[in-house]
Amino acid sequence: MGRARIHKPSIFQGQLQFPASRASFTFHAEHPLERTAFRTFSAVLLILVLAYLYFVVASVLNVIARKEAMSRSTQLSSTIGTYERDYFAISDKVKPDAGVPLGLYPASNVAYVYRPGVVGQALTPHNEI
Repeated sequence: MGRARIHKPSIFQGQLQFPASRASFTFHAEHPLERTAFRTFSAVLLILVLAYLYFVVASVLNVIARKEAMSRSTQLSSTIGTYERDYFAISDKVKPDAGVPLGLYPASNVAYVYRPGVVGQALTPHNEI
């Protein structure tokens, strides 16, 4: 029992190359549209990633802008309330008799609360980011 001999043809012997059937699919050859499809899918993926980042950043910035707007609205509301209070205190045009044509009548049990500087407060829901 000798060694198994592996036959290696010499360079002078011909090679048999069987024609590949065109109906079979092979990974050795590139399809003509493969590069175009790869570039298209890569571009679509890049666009989707950039759109996702844009929408995330835009939503975070909108939440921040909304909080700042609510804070500014509270400040403006307080300032306007203070100006209205000062105007009615200075103005002699508003008297208890002016409310009767509007359907307002004097209250019998009167109790006033005075809070300087704080007229109103805007409430914000706590379900934000």
